[in-house]
Amino acid sequence: MATATSGACVENIGATAGKIWSALEENGPLSVTKLTQTVAEPRGLVMQGLGWLAREGKINIEEEGRSRVVSLT
Repeated sequence: MATATSGACVENIGATAGKIWSALEENGPLSVTKLTQTVAEPRGLVMQGLGWLAREGKINIEEEGRSRVVSLT
């Protein structure tokens, strides 16, 4: 059973996923580090937002050297 707190948490993740989408649409592919700075959200929340978008098939994540680069599909 979901609580009000978990609903708010899911809303935050969804809102962050929207910010990630907008940042990638505006800037093109970004490293996870640069994306976290661009959306100005905690890294953990950004990672959850990336998971949301990845599960929906909206993003690609590729290894480039020591970093991961995210782009829209």
